[in-house]
Formats: sequence, structure tokens, C-alpha cells
Amino acid sequence: MERRKLGTRGLEVSAIGLGCMGMSEFYGGRSESAALSTIDRALQLGINFLDTADMYGVGGNEELVGKAIRGRRDRFLIATKFGNMRGPEGQFLGVNGRPEYVKQCCEASLDRLGIEVIDLYYQHRVDPEVPIEETVGAMSDLVREGKVRYIGLSEAGEQTIRRAHAVHPVSALQSEYSLWSRDPEETILPTIRELGIGFVPYSPLGRGFLSGRIRSIDDLSPDDYRRNSPRFQGENFAKNLELVEQIGEIAVEKRCTPAQLALAWVLAQGDDIVPIPGTKQVSLLEENVRALEVELSEEDLGRIGAIMPPGAAAGTRYPALQMQALNR
Repeated sequence: MERRKLGTRGLEVSAIGLGCMGMSEFYGGRSESAALSTIDRALQLGINFLDTADMYGVGGNEELVGKAIRGRRDRFLIATKFGNMRGPEGQFLGVNGRPEYVKQCCEASLDRLGIEVIDLYYQHRVDPEVPIEETVGAMSDLVREGKVRYIGLSEAGEQTIRRAHAVHPVSALQSEYSLWSRDPEETILPTIRELGIGFVPYSPLGRGFLSGRIRSIDDLSPDDYRRNSPRFQGENFAKNLELVEQIGEIAVEKRCTPAQLALAWVLAQGDDIVPIPGTKQVSLLEENVRALEVELSEEDLGRIGAIMPPGAAAGTRYPALQMQALNR
């Protein structure tokens, strides 16, 4: 497995990570045994970078990841996040970046994961009511205390990234990035490259849409949150499916799946990029890893980019309220 560096402080991870969110919430069809098998297989394939968050499954996903790595902690690099508050029944309570909350969340995550140090600790969403200097100052304290190794941000705007990095070196920015979410290319990627910050794209397969397996909204289970996503609804769905079908034609030429082509495209955007496709199935994990074998020429990249230029996807990434929390 190829390794890639995130930031300039020494963090080095597998070229592809594993997003664990769907193992506990949001996507339908969950099974703990299948999730544990998937994490086992990831390690066999050379993936050592697991991504979770305290809000996934209201802490349950961290507990699952902790169970999966028990007895072999040294073989994994664990990334988790804080900031999105949930109530005991799962209700969303807003964003919190207050220093005391940062430290409470870290202690709780360490306990659920069953580890002594978090390898990469992200602020999940920026709190507009708390200066980023205060939040990152608390994260820096956690590094000095030996509870966190590296710090990161998620869905932060350019000026926030710069202000945060001035307080403590940021190793990674995690934001959505894929063929149908190319917004970071305009200002975010240039900024983090100037500062020496790595990039961790989540949803590099467009929440599964770019795999070509979702042909109808009825392919999603009734409790799948993607049913509420603007890109999965009505005319947007039909327009986006047309784009995926064109990508599928190039995948046939390259003798790979649409998912592998979409992942290979993300990987080709720079060796400072580590996508974290999420899955809870061993077969799909194996398919994703084989994206590393797909070689794309400049001509290939040009053709793919012409089909899905920035802004090509129909619909916003999230419903309106959630969109307000991005790029703060």
C-alpha cells in the first residue's frame, strides 16, 4: 500500500483511508459483524487510516472502531472529530467550539475508542460564535498534554484555516471533494498547499452516487439520509445520473468500475490527498483499493474533467440549513 504524508509534522498514512460513519448511522443496512470484518480486511489490504467522529451513532461509531482495533492499536492511525453536538436521542443541538467543550469531547472520545492518544483530531464544523484561535488553542493544549498527535479542521473556510494554522500547525483539512463536489479547487486547495496542509476528501464517491449502483431513489432504504439530499431528488437525480453514465463509459474503456475511476481521479489530483471512501462491505472495500491500480493519463483526466467540471452536479451538497455550516 502506498503511503502519503498529511501536513509537515510527520503524519503519514495509507493512500486511501476508510470512512467508518456508515457502519453506525445515516446509511441503511448496518451490521456490526460486517463492519468489523471490513475493518479487518482493510488492515490486511494495507489501510491503516480509520476515520470516525463523536457524533456518528451518538458515540457508537467510536465504540465500534475501538472494538475493532483492540489488541492492535499500534497498527492503526485513528482520526476522530468533535464539534457537532447531539442529544441522547440523537437530536442535533448545534456546533460548539468552546475550549472547555473541546477538552471534554477529547476525554470522551479517548474513552470510547479505548486509546490513550488520538492520532488526528478534527474540529468537525467551525463554531461562528467562538474565535478559531480559542478552539485551536485548546486543541494545541491537547497536543502538549499527549492526548492528540496532530490536529485538523473540517469544512473550514480559507481565512479560518490561515488563522488556525497561525496558532498551531494544522496537518489536515477534511472536506467533501469528488467529481461532483469540486468547490475546494477554487481557493481551499491553493491555500492549504501554500501552508503545507494535507487534504482528506470525504464522500469521494459522491455518497455512492458516482459508483453507478444507485439507479433510482428506491435503491436506498427508507431510513437512508440520502433521500433528503438535494442531489438525490427529482430532476437533480436524473441529471446527475446522466453524468454518471458518461463517466461509466470511460470506466469501461479503462477496464475498471465507475467507482474506481472516480476514486482514481481524486487520487490523481495530488500526492497530498488521501480520500476516505466509506463502506461497510468487504467486497466494496476491495473494489475501492483497486482504484490505486487505475492509471489515468492527462488525456483521461481532461476527458473526465470535461464531463464533470466544477458546478456540474445538479443540486446542493446538503439541505439549506446544513449548507450554512460549510466553509466558515
